[in-house]
Amino acid sequence: MLKLYTVSVSLPLPLPQTHKIKTPKPQTLTITGPTTLSGHLPISGSKNSSLPLLAATLLCSNSSLLHNVPTNLTDTNAMLSILRSLGAKVEVDIGSGQILVNTDSVRSVEPCLEEMTKTRGGFFVIGPLLTRFGEAVVGLPGGCDIGERPVDLYIRGFRALGAVAELRDGKMFAYAANGRGLVGGTFHLDFPSVGATETLMMAACMADGVTRLSNVAKEPEVIDLARFLNDSGACVYGAGTDKLLIKGKCHLHGSEYVVPPDRIEAGTFMLAAAITRSCISMSPIIPSHLACLIDKLKIAGCRITQFNHDTLEVSAMPSNVGDHMQGFDIKTGPFPGFPTDLQPPTMALLTTCRGSNIVEESVFEKRMSHARELQKLGADIRVCGSTALVSGGEKGSALHGSRLVAADLRGGVSLVLAGLAAEGTTEIDGIAHIDRGYENLDTKLQLLGADIKRLIR
Repeated sequence: MLKLYTVSVSLPLPLPQTHKIKTPKPQTLTITGPTTLSGHLPISGSKNSSLPLLAATLLCSNSSLLHNVPTNLTDTNAMLSILRSLGAKVEVDIGSGQILVNTDSVRSVEPCLEEMTKTRGGFFVIGPLLTRFGEAVVGLPGGCDIGERPVDLYIRGFRALGAVAELRDGKMFAYAANGRGLVGGTFHLDFPSVGATETLMMAACMADGVTRLSNVAKEPEVIDLARFLNDSGACVYGAGTDKLLIKGKCHLHGSEYVVPPDRIEAGTFMLAAAITRSCISMSPIIPSHLACLIDKLKIAGCRITQFNHDTLEVSAMPSNVGDHMQGFDIKTGPFPGFPTDLQPPTMALLTTCRGSNIVEESVFEKRMSHARELQKLGADIRVCGSTALVSGGEKGSALHGSRLVAADLRGGVSLVLAGLAAEGTTEIDGIAHIDRGYENLDTKLQLLGADIKRLIR
């Protein structure tokens, strides 16, 4: 079982004045490199935990208060708009990362279709709506085009809980077959999908009877959601293993919860230290959530030191890694395997490492579009399907600045990391993708010494 992240909080209610996040205009990041980073970095709250936690507030009476939410993300903004479109009352304090949600006034079972197209995370609401109201009509999810993310697991999972579910006109229509509500059932996931696991977990919390789910995802975000649900009165057992048991018919009430640090953001900055041959520290961080990446960076020659329980220093200075950093192979997979979200920035690092290294993507078959953009910087990458051969030769590729386009969130940040290591100026368009999942990325890099600017086009 993974260690859970907790902090003590004592904050007054109600929240300060509500703020709304404005949708950013098209912008460009301009990076001049190569650069050396140094300093300490604060890690934001987890986006991948925040979105299902916000959806779970639909199950709760009264108000739920979430702390450490990454409020300056377009994905978070889209999820809040989805909740409001259903009738929820939402108060946001951007400065402190607090979000207060009251869903007592929710009556609609169909969220705004336009907002649903903006984030994959919006689809989480279908589970809570279906189990609370006995029906739901939800548009198919948007997000990055990184491969097929079919909803058949959701459909078959809902059917196992006594629902009728079908796709029509770009929406999923679901309702309780008995006309009253969901019932407990048994379901085996063909693949340990995080989204399907979390959605079915939420749906089962208010179903009549016991639900058993097997081959479920074991990611930290699943544990996080289970903990929030249990704090709110649910009965979820087995989170962090491949089997879940949920006792339904629970009455859930609002609770107060702290979102843990974002392991993908932390991993991205660890890779930033490595690709720039720098030394930076960061906190808060949960090292066990990034054990796979830490092992690979140690193979490359990085020195990784843990201070206290939540601070990590990554040093890739030449005194640690030598003149040329050693490469390594990766294959993505469900937790505790190598995170698919860290594959693109890791590929960027490998372009600067010695030797020929294999990157195999086993989660999303189209998550290789960043390879073409990295090639524009001079990287030697050959892609065949979902596998890439990254060759750095004896000294690692010498990258040079170029004009690039970010096609998705994690692929976009890989271009930023490569730009930090490249000689000259790199310009990156399409950074709205990056803003979906990285809070103030350019500002944080500036604090570490990077020459990076955001330009409005």
